[in-house]
Amino acid sequence: MDTDDLSIPAYKGIIAGAEKFNHDLTLQFGVLASSCLDDDHYLNQAEAKIKDWLQLDDFEKIIDDIFYGESVIEKEFRKTLDKILSNIDEIRKTPMEQRDYDDWG
Repeated sequence: MDTDDLSIPAYKGIIAGAEKFNHDLTLQFGVLASSCLDDDHYLNQAEAKIKDWLQLDDFEKIIDDIFYGESVIEKEFRKTLDKILSNIDEIRKTPMEQRDYDDWG
């Protein structure tokens, strides 16, 4: 699927949330969508990726892998990930078929 296929809450809660922090983080979540089947699958995959990142001890590796060596503040990065996880929890409260989807066309 493409990011255009995400529900409005999923797009705003993950893609737009990541963009507020750093465009390179947005790219990570955008690429993730291409391997997902639907909105809920995307939420599950995004949550798993965030939890993996939060468990890593080697912040320098994260910087290299996600931000291509660009300097970011670890505390702010973790805060952003926690906010996106919170957004995911809120999005899940609405069944997928009841979420709003934008007509990009």
